[in-house]
Amino acid sequence: MSKFAPVSRELYVGKKWQRPKTYSFSSSNALVPIVGAELARAMLGMPLAFLQEKSRFGLVAVLSLTPGRNMLVASDGRWLGRYIPAWVRAYPFALLPKPRTGEAILCVDTESGLVDGGSSVGEDFFDRDGNLSTALQRVVDFLGQLEHSRKTTEAAISALAEAGVIQPWPIRLKAEQAERTISGLHRVDEAALNALPDEAFLKLRKGLALPIAYAQMLSVGQLSLFQELVRLQARLTPAPAAAIPESLDSLFGISTGDTINFDEFIGGERHPRNDE
Repeated sequence: MSKFAPVSRELYVGKKWQRPKTYSFSSSNALVPIVGAELARAMLGMPLAFLQEKSRFGLVAVLSLTPGRNMLVASDGRWLGRYIPAWVRAYPFALLPKPRTGEAILCVDTESGLVDGGSSVGEDFFDRDGNLSTALQRVVDFLGQLEHSRKTTEAAISALAEAGVIQPWPIRLKAEQAERTISGLHRVDEAALNALPDEAFLKLRKGLALPIAYAQMLSVGQLSLFQELVRLQARLTPAPAAAIPESLDSLFGISTGDTINFDEFIGGERHPRNDE
């Protein structure tokens, strides 16, 4: 289970961190956050949806229709999809809000098994002068870009919500002779978007909300991906896990009515699928 803690000189000088060798750490993430800067690639590789938390909506990549499982991660840790979300690529690091102030600070997952205080293997957190190491500075820069995009994405989503075009998305799946309903996710209602008065539509355009709306609607076609992944997962045989690239530059390049509810579940380059 993840446990993120702030990275400080006092605690991490002399310690090292490693990049994960596989994507097994994300095997239980059915949803992960997505920001606007990722839309062009993400929408072609997975469905996108909005998840409501209290009174706000967030944009997420749907990696499975079953909470607690990531269908894009094989049993041996390989990634099976065309796009790896930035949230996954940044692991074991994340920028998280500081209590009270809300300021975004660099945090590391201390339960990841990738932080070592006595090993000579891995990347330094800090250099001899107490400054961020070159490797970690690249991570911080990458996360900083994501944070900037996150803020603009949140503002755009708020505009869509205010316009009333974000609606519940009940996903109905046929399971043998029954039907399953996935609830808790939301989408852009195309009819509601097209029915907006010109003034309201123009407001969304100026607020850079339309690219998010259209990307989410286009990504709905990726729901069929999960049928393909079920077949692929079933026929995969054990094989050596594909290692994450060593280069940071390439790594960070920018029934009968059964219901599964996501309401309380919060979790580059083209990567070829294993059957290609």
